[in-house]
Amino acid sequence: MITGAVAGPERTPAPVRRHDPERRDRLVDVAIEVIAEHGVAGTTHRRIAAAADVPLGSLTYHFTGLEDLRAQAFTRHAARMAAVYESHFAGVRTREELLDAVTDLVHGNAGADDRDWAVAYELHLAALRDPALREVTETWMRASRAVLERIVDPVTARGVDGLIEGLVMHKILSTGEPRREETRQIVARVLDVR
Repeated sequence: MITGAVAGPERTPAPVRRHDPERRDRLVDVAIEVIAEHGVAGTTHRRIAAAADVPLGSLTYHFTGLEDLRAQAFTRHAARMAAVYESHFAGVRTREELLDAVTDLVHGNAGADDRDWAVAYELHLAALRDPALREVTETWMRASRAVLERIVDPVTARGVDGLIEGLVMHKILSTGEPRREETRQIVARVLDVR
C-alpha cells in the first residue's frame, strides 16, 4: 500500500503580473521627470524604466522608440504648462494687471517651478534639432500668445511671450537672485506702463 504521494519536479510559481493599466501614461510622466533631472542627452530607456520601476521591455512595448516617448512627454508637458499659463492670466484685464502677472510668473509665483522650465528649455533645444518637435513648440507658443492677446495686441503679445521666456531663463541661470523690481521695470517698459 502506498502511503505518500509521489514527488514530482518542483514548480516555481509563475511571476505575479502587476496590474498597471495606467503604465503608458505613467511612463510619459516619468520621462518628463527624467528629462528634468538629466536633460534630453541623459534620458535613456534604462533610466526611465528604473525611475518607473518597470521592466525595460515596457518601454519598447508601449512606444516605438525613445524619440516617440520623448515627443509624447514634451507634448504633455507643453499642454500642462499652457494650462498653468492660461490659469495664471485668467483674471487679468488691463496692462497694469498684466505687468503684475508677468512679474509674478517670472519670479515663480504662477504654478511652474525651475524643473518645469528646465523641461521647457530642453524642448526648445530639442526642437532646434528635431523638426517634428517644432509643432509642439509652435502649438504652445500660439496658445500663450492667444492668452496675452486678450489683453494686448498680437505684436505686443508676441513680444511679451518672448520676454517672459527670456527673463525666466535669465532667472534660472543667474548665480544671484534677480531683483523683482528690476523685472517689473523691464516688463513695464515693454508694456508702456508708467
